[in-house]
Amino acid sequence: MRNALALMLGVVVMAGAIAGGWYLVGALRGDAANPQYAAARQASPSANPSAKLATKDSAKDDVEVTGAIGTKPTAAAAPAPAAVPAPVAEKACANSDALGVSRVVEIDATGGPGFGFEHFKQFDFLTDKEVVLTFDDGPWPGNTPAVLKALDDECTKALFFSIGKHATYHPEILKAVLAAGHTVGAHTWSHVNLNGKKMTEQMAKDEIEKGFSAVKWALGTEPSPFFRFPELQHNPAMVTYLGTRNVAMFSCDLDSFDYKKDSTPEKIVTNVMGKLAKLGKGIILMHDFQKHTAEALPTLLKQLKANGYKVVQIKAKGTFQTLPEYDEAFAREMKLPTTSARPISSVVQTVMSK
Repeated sequence: MRNALALMLGVVVMAGAIAGGWYLVGALRGDAANPQYAAARQASPSANPSAKLATKDSAKDDVEVTGAIGTKPTAAAAPAPAAVPAPVAEKACANSDALGVSRVVEIDATGGPGFGFEHFKQFDFLTDKEVVLTFDDGPWPGNTPAVLKALDDECTKALFFSIGKHATYHPEILKAVLAAGHTVGAHTWSHVNLNGKKMTEQMAKDEIEKGFSAVKWALGTEPSPFFRFPELQHNPAMVTYLGTRNVAMFSCDLDSFDYKKDSTPEKIVTNVMGKLAKLGKGIILMHDFQKHTAEALPTLLKQLKANGYKVVQIKAKGTFQTLPEYDEAFAREMKLPTTSARPISSVVQTVMSK
């Protein structure tokens, strides 16, 4: 009896061993026949491509006219996040013979680079017959809108350095400058000479920072990290300070002298074109605050086109980050925001109607 029972138990164990062996062989064959499944399992921990840095070659394919670099989606990408709205496309140029924009360059303001050979010699990014149009001291009624129209008629772009105080007077005009696709930087709060004898370092910093805060308020968004010293008076300490704030500084290659008392539209055009004939290229300093500049600009732009000059548009890689303490101080000084919790019926009442 015992022998029979042992024999039966041995048979059961042997059968189980054979079945397990066949199952193991079948499983191994199944994995070998389905390599895609195994690969997908291994790749799952890094399926999100946003966690990877784009390669240099892949980034190169996505360089836009502004020079901004984006990451290209991959075939195995995880579900993409909500799409960022695309920028509004610029309207087609109605002028078939317009000056236009030949090149768009993006400036990385890290460390405070300087541009314009009047004061800075390091970065010579313009080629022969290239110009950059720059305007100071706006926004201003009548003059700035006229400058915008002249630029729009020639489908070209410029760089504006706004005075903070003027920005608070006419924020709607400065918003129009940005909406037209131009670049907006700052030009201090009140256009004071930062290199003056009575100017302390703290006073100069206040002028710079308050100016940027005012421009930000007027635009409703951060301005570009671009700055021009009033009267081109480059205070050495503030040059260093702007470097710590990652603000690019702009001097010029040629001054239009449009601010002089004896200036006329004709003199402005003659002055700019004469200097360009000698230099061959350059950053042009003008003022959208000046009436004669607005009057001269249509003719000047046509002269640039006729003489083979091309406009380079300047954009920033990033925006300027204003300091909260200056934003708050500016808001207090401007008494912003001016809101009221009173119902409209207690503020506005009809006293007569027909």
